[in-house]
Amino acid sequence: MALHAELHRHLGGSVVPRVLWRYLLRQGHPLSEKFTQYEDFEHFYTRPRATLEEYLELHTLVESVQTIAELPYFVYRLIRGAYVFENLAYLELRYTPYYRTDANLSMTERIQQMREVIQTVGTAARQTEYPIITTQILCLHTRLPYAVNRAIVELAAKSSGMVAGIDMAGGTSVYGERMAEFVELYKYALALGLKTTAHLYETTEGCYPELLPYVTRIGHGIQIPLLYPELLEQVAQRGQCLEVCPTTYFQTGTLQNMEQLQLIFQRCFAAGVDIAICTDNAGLHNVRLPFEYENLLTRDVIDFRQLKQCQENAFRHAFAWPYPQPPQAFLSQLATVISRN
Repeated sequence: MALHAELHRHLGGSVVPRVLWRYLLRQGHPLSEKFTQYEDFEHFYTRPRATLEEYLELHTLVESVQTIAELPYFVYRLIRGAYVFENLAYLELRYTPYYRTDANLSMTERIQQMREVIQTVGTAARQTEYPIITTQILCLHTRLPYAVNRAIVELAAKSSGMVAGIDMAGGTSVYGERMAEFVELYKYALALGLKTTAHLYETTEGCYPELLPYVTRIGHGIQIPLLYPELLEQVAQRGQCLEVCPTTYFQTGTLQNMEQLQLIFQRCFAAGVDIAICTDNAGLHNVRLPFEYENLLTRDVIDFRQLKQCQENAFRHAFAWPYPQPPQAFLSQLATVISRN
């Protein structure tokens, strides 16, 4: 079977609608009273949004229920689905740990509690029943103060067994007013030995070249080939990979047609810029990674040769995969270790 690596998946957006619905129903959540039929909830949860900002509000909904006590419930089902239905060999799971802490605590106490959050997610993701290699990407956030974001960077560096890098979450349109601060934090992360990625050049409002030199990979980056193709040569020289999440751009209104998506891939392939195909928020879309590949292929965005290249790119640019170990051989070794234990 084909094995995949997923480099861009948010914990908040990974909960498939059926799993979230059942949880909300058991908890007597107001949404389960508003949407008394599952089909109505699924439509609300997965329908396209007008803007990226509206789309991101759904993360707030899920973050509010992903408390430390409930994280094992959600992570276990995420890993199970990724293994059974997506053939994932490797998964990078990204989220903002601060938003999984107790909101009733002080900021200092919440910063301290982030360590427990990371431990909880890491433990829940290590399933011998579903042996996927996982690592965490901790997201700084545009809504969080500098002190919290710096604490996230430092905690990521101290959690090397479970955390491989950092990201920047939140609406990219507000990057500009805090860009000097974010550049400083990314330089600090690199100095601590962390890998880095950031949501950049996803929308026309999120194009900030100041941060590009400090990211190992580029989260989305689709506006580079679309609007700033002159930057592709620099991206290729740095060896930066674009984390392209096709369904997201139609869910957020960022792209309007498949021709735009074709142009992204064509210009990147021509410039020697690697692309890793990702889901971003598989639960919000109700679309899993193999279908992202299939849809690109059947819509003539890529051919089979390019599909294989993108699959290999995902393993090659993974932050914690033991590359160049081929995925089949690695899983075979992992199964042997599990059977001995």
